[in-house]
Amino acid sequence: MANHKSAKKRIRTNEKKRVRNKITSTRIKSTMKKVLGAEKIEDAEKDYKDAIALLDKSATQGKIHRNNAARKKSQLTKHLNGLQPAEKETKE
Repeated sequence: MANHKSAKKRIRTNEKKRVRNKITSTRIKSTMKKVLGAEKIEDAEKDYKDAIALLDKSATQGKIHRNNAARKKSQLTKHLNGLQPAEKETKE
């Protein structure tokens, strides 16, 4: 256990940062799962925009590395481009 006042404060601040970073990483994972799990392109596009915004914000704040964010954005974009557009019903 820390004895100095500054060391005790450091323990408290580290815990706060750990919790905030955990929340961010959990949100990133869940939004990525939404995009990767979507079968309809309309649903995937909506979730894709949210995921990209979250990744950019996290990289800017330094919660994840910018190359990590770029890699995840590339993965999501590749998946989105691979989805087939919804087939339109033809009236005959």
